[in-house]
Amino acid sequence: MEQRVLGSTGVAIPVVGQGTWQMEIDDEAACIDAIRRGIDAGMTHIDTAEMYGSGAVEALVGKAIAGRRDEVFLASKVLPSNASYSGTIAACERSLEQLRTDRLDLYLLHWPGQHPLEETFRAFKDLRAQGKIRYFGVSNFDQAELSKAIAIAGAREIACNQVLYHLLERSIEHRVLPLCERHGIAVVAYSPFGSGRFPAPGSTAGRVLASIAAAHHVTPRQIALRFLLRRQPTFVIPKAASAAHALDNAAAGDLRLSNEDVARLETAFPLGRDRGVLPTL
Repeated sequence: MEQRVLGSTGVAIPVVGQGTWQMEIDDEAACIDAIRRGIDAGMTHIDTAEMYGSGAVEALVGKAIAGRRDEVFLASKVLPSNASYSGTIAACERSLEQLRTDRLDLYLLHWPGQHPLEETFRAFKDLRAQGKIRYFGVSNFDQAELSKAIAIAGAREIACNQVLYHLLERSIEHRVLPLCERHGIAVVAYSPFGSGRFPAPGSTAGRVLASIAAAHHVTPRQIALRFLLRRQPTFVIPKAASAAHALDNAAAGDLRLSNEDVARLETAFPLGRDRGVLPTL
């Protein structure tokens, strides 16, 4: 599994991690097995949030990593409605309890909200000083919001911006990704398969994807993940509710695409115009 340094943290983590959104609706035993098998395969970056299942998914992740906490780079998120200074501290404490751990490796503000960023970041820095989190970042921040966050948090403080990014939604490449590159901020792509919008095999673009996959003797989903990883700051966190799916995702970690492959995918899945709005789910 290829590893890259996450933003300005100096810590190398796998380029393919594990997302857990909506795991509360899946079979718990199968999800726990998938997470554990994913860790075995090198996907040690595990992402969750207090919002997911109102804490149920954090509890599931806690069960999955029991006895293996030191192997894992663990991330969670605070809801914007909880992101006052005291609310952030309390939310982090709840997440730690659900996850059965004494620290988070990465703590994110889930999306911009009404509480001043100054309060949220002050809480993040105090949590870091207490050893309850190692690094902090943001999620679903557009260019203007991220620029403001950088100015408030300080240079090289924000570890990452977690955003929607997949073959059919490349809007972040216009402004958000270049801004992250300039400031040493990692880009973590959530829903990298499009959350139900993966290219249909019979579509023109889907046939291009299948052709490249066949040439590499891999699956179209592995090609899709690798395409998103072609720029250095990016990481992906696909969800897998089964061990087989987890192992399929992990195999993208060592895949390499040629310049011709990338050019074909760029043409098949065009960037499109800058709509000026950050896409989210």
